[in-house]
Amino acid sequence: MAGKTVKTEAIVLRSIRYGEADRILHLYSKTHGRLGAIAKGARKPRSRFGGRLEPFFRLDLMLHEGRGDLMTVTGVTTVDGYPRLRSCGPALTAGARACDAMLRLLDSAEANLPAYNLLCRYLALLDDPRQPRAAGLEVALSFRLKLAMVAGFAPELASCARCGEAEHLAAFSGAAGGVVCGGCEAGAFGFSEEAHRFMVAALAQPLAEAPPAEPLALRQVERAVGETLEHHAHVQLRAAA
Repeated sequence: MAGKTVKTEAIVLRSIRYGEADRILHLYSKTHGRLGAIAKGARKPRSRFGGRLEPFFRLDLMLHEGRGDLMTVTGVTTVDGYPRLRSCGPALTAGARACDAMLRLLDSAEANLPAYNLLCRYLALLDDPRQPRAAGLEVALSFRLKLAMVAGFAPELASCARCGEAEHLAAFSGAAGGVVCGGCEAGAFGFSEEAHRFMVAALAQPLAEAPPAEPLALRQVERAVGETLEHHAHVQLRAAA
């Protein structure tokens, strides 16, 4: 309904300069899912928004819903700015790719609290100097796997995604949505036991405890997640590293 005011916590996924002094924001919110908003005058030197409307900022927002597609930012306070993340190149890149994955995969205005909390945990890890592995490929792929799961596109890993066979799972099929056995591997690609173990463990363990794996296995995991989302969510993610 036009004229409604919405108060929500949200993370800025993307911030785009608009006009002479405004910003267009792509937000993922705790209570309203994906939102688009305009912050009028945000780029003016004395703007009341300061520098808070940048990617990765976690904010408490007041938004006014008008007649257009974009809501208008009327109030903002910072929950967390993740300042250390911004001073580390690998962490900055990892955070940007995580936000991009959220943009591509979660486009609904319906809230997905597990997805929101997952992104918050990942940004907090990237901001934590005690977590040197956080910006690495293992954690990035663990984030993608968990994001696919909370979005409803978790790959089948327990048995063949085509016939249900629980043994001899030696390949992965994005079209089938999971691992496949030797009898169903037409059109699939080779999938090592290490890659399989990584995916199972990454889904079961916290992000900070992402399992280690060799580069070849990680490439297979990235391909498996990517092809699953391409076939079933019709989304193509940027390379994780």
